[in-house]
Amino acid sequence: MVNIFLKRAIGVAILAGVSVGANATTTALGEISPGVPTTFTGSVLGNQQSFSDIFTFTLSQPNMSSGYSVVNFPLDIPNVGTLGTVLSTMSLITFGTDGLQGTQDDQILKSVVLPSAGNTQNHLGLSWDQPITGPAYLSIGGVTSGTLGGIYSGSIETVAAPVPEPETYAMLLAGLGLMGAVVRRRSSRKTS
Repeated sequence: MVNIFLKRAIGVAILAGVSVGANATTTALGEISPGVPTTFTGSVLGNQQSFSDIFTFTLSQPNMSSGYSVVNFPLDIPNVGTLGTVLSTMSLITFGTDGLQGTQDDQILKSVVLPSAGNTQNHLGLSWDQPITGPAYLSIGGVTSGTLGGIYSGSIETVAAPVPEPETYAMLLAGLGLMGAVVRRRSSRKTS
């Protein structure tokens, strides 16, 4: 069992290494607003072509969590050929403190590498349950399986930090009022 997992991991690592030099596209998605999924697509021409595409974005502030998904988009064009991809990796990465993509301070927040629970070669997904500030990017890797190449589609969705309800502010003020009354009562006891 360990040998099979190790062989697959080595295969994916080789695939990821080869894909860096093969086909790589960078696409800027801009600012992503909470509750509105932002979609993106990628395409690679040629059969058995490896790819490593990057999608840059910034999440609206404040944000609480975010989800990422990418799916193979198989297409059969009669009398012409097919389009399809085998998805293998997806990584969520921040630009780091220098604000530049691809430098030494970029930080990998989370990665999905096949084989992994809940993911297949036709669908990869991951979620990040913490806020992300500053620019970030999604790196997606795989190989085309269609005779003409491959197409895939993905989405990014973020959840805004909750805005306190008026009742929450009322309770906060009531608590501060009680604390003030306790302090005042204690100070009046000391002077008596």
